[in-house]
Amino acid sequence: MPTFSGPVQISNIYKPKIWGRQDLAPLFAPAETRPKIAQKASGERIGEVWITDDTSRFLNGPAAGMTLAEASEKYGPDLHGSSWPCRRFPLLAKYIFTSDWLSVQVHPDDAYAAVHDAGSLGKCEMWYFLKAEADATILLGLKPGVTKHQLPPAFKSGTSRELLQTFRPEPEEATFLPPGIIHALGPGLVLFEVEENSDLTYRLDDFGRMGLDGKPRPLHLDKGMDVMRPELPPMRDLPRIDLPEKYGARRFVLASRYFALEELKVRHKANFRSSPQRIEVLSILEGEGRIENESGWLAYRRGETWLIPPSAGLYRLAPGTDTRLLKFYVPDVERDFREPLKKRGIAAEIIRQVVFE
Repeated sequence: MPTFSGPVQISNIYKPKIWGRQDLAPLFAPAETRPKIAQKASGERIGEVWITDDTSRFLNGPAAGMTLAEASEKYGPDLHGSSWPCRRFPLLAKYIFTSDWLSVQVHPDDAYAAVHDAGSLGKCEMWYFLKAEADATILLGLKPGVTKHQLPPAFKSGTSRELLQTFRPEPEEATFLPPGIIHALGPGLVLFEVEENSDLTYRLDDFGRMGLDGKPRPLHLDKGMDVMRPELPPMRDLPRIDLPEKYGARRFVLASRYFALEELKVRHKANFRSSPQRIEVLSILEGEGRIENESGWLAYRRGETWLIPPSAGLYRLAPGTDTRLLKFYVPDVERDFREPLKKRGIAAEIIRQVVFE
């Protein structure tokens, strides 16, 4: 079986949503210039761009032309790494563009999902905000004093926003969302989201809207009430841990047992090595340049998604312009976050606020 001898690129998948946007600038190109695989009907609102979707296609390497699901099934640990023996890609990641409120919703944990949703994974996730208009807000957790029994009537009447805590996120703010916390995104936001490879959502309040098919979107009140954890506090506006590197800067954004996120700012050539334990994903937010290894080089640019399989070995980012990217993976929390941060002198109390078990 051929090995992945270097970084590989996969396609992005564009998802229409009633609360989405037509303009995804500057992260993604206008609709008329996107690859045919990403084309949507004229005027259609895109709410999410999934960058590790099961239907994303490999654009180079031994799996070229295959979908991510097909390659995961075929290659398994050769693609994912020794720490992830499953034959489904470990993470789902997406960018979200909002022009209206998303539904008030909640997600189950793995145990509940396995029993009540045909063996599906639960959904632990995080948000990393890239842009926020001046009046953009999110809902996260119940207001102090609100009890669980007050919620069903508010869900049915479309007034639950009055019972939830409201926050105004800032660009580069990180939020952790464990299963069970009630939440919603408001209009005027651009953000990155990564989670377990599951899109299992229990919709609680959709404010009486019609879906893309012209019908009311279904609610999942019984399951949502089952899994909701009113005691969970909002875990947002997490500490920024920015560390200087020879190539620029590195931010340790957040880590949990399901996923870790780093942000890299690459101003000079930077050498990296793949990990035999895991696959890593690079999502280019800004800049352009080359990804180089002993086999040659490939050009990268804003909006692209690159996989670093465990057998990729040494590779180098050679920025033509200052590059900003997100790097995410399934971590060994101690090895990948706690120990590096301790060695760089970060206080234990700060580390506890960005590492979630």
